[in-house]
Amino acid sequence: MSADAIDRPRNARVALIAAGAAAGMLALAYASVPLYRLFCQVTGFGGTTKVAAAAPGAPAGADLPTMTVRFDASVTRGMTWRFAPLQRSVEIKLGEEMLISYRASNPTEEPVGGQASFNVTPTLAGKYFHKIECFCFTDQTLEPGESIEMPVSFFVDPDILKDRDLKGLREITLSYTFHRTDGRAGGPRS
Repeated sequence: MSADAIDRPRNARVALIAAGAAAGMLALAYASVPLYRLFCQVTGFGGTTKVAAAAPGAPAGADLPTMTVRFDASVTRGMTWRFAPLQRSVEIKLGEEMLISYRASNPTEEPVGGQASFNVTPTLAGKYFHKIECFCFTDQTLEPGESIEMPVSFFVDPDILKDRDLKGLREITLSYTFHRTDGRAGGPRS
C-alpha cells in the first residue's frame, strides 16, 4: 500500500474537521449579537434592561418609595429623524407599571428607516429596570413627513432596595438612540 493511500483518509478527516470548525465559527459569528443581547437582558450588563410579561405590583402592605425615571433621546450622525420623549420624567412607585411614549418624526422628503438601542444609567440599575413593551430592536420606517408615537411600558423591581451598591438611589435614566438602518448616511436619494 502506498503512502498516498494511507494519507488520504487522514487528509479527509483533517479537511472534515477544518470545515466543521469553519462552519462552527461562522454560526457563532451570526449568533453572537442575539446571544450577547440575551446575556445583557438576563444579567442587566451594561445598563441593559430586563424584559417582563407584567409588573408585580407592590407587595401587600408595603409602603415602597417612588423612583424618578428620566427619559433621554438622541439620533446618530446621518439619522435625519426628530426623536424625543413626550415627557422628560415620571415618578413611579416601585413594582408598579408605567406607560410613557416617545415621538419620532421624519422631516425629510424620503422614507427613512431606523432602529433604536437603549441603556439605563446608572448601569447597575439595569437589572432592576424591566420593560414590558418597547419599540427597541424593531426596524421602523417613516414615510416623508410621518410622525409616530412609540410606547414603552416598564416597572422598577422593588428588589432594587436590597442592593447595597444602589442604596439611596432615587433616579434612573432610560436612554434611547435611533440609528439609521437603510444603509445610507443621510442626504437625498440619487
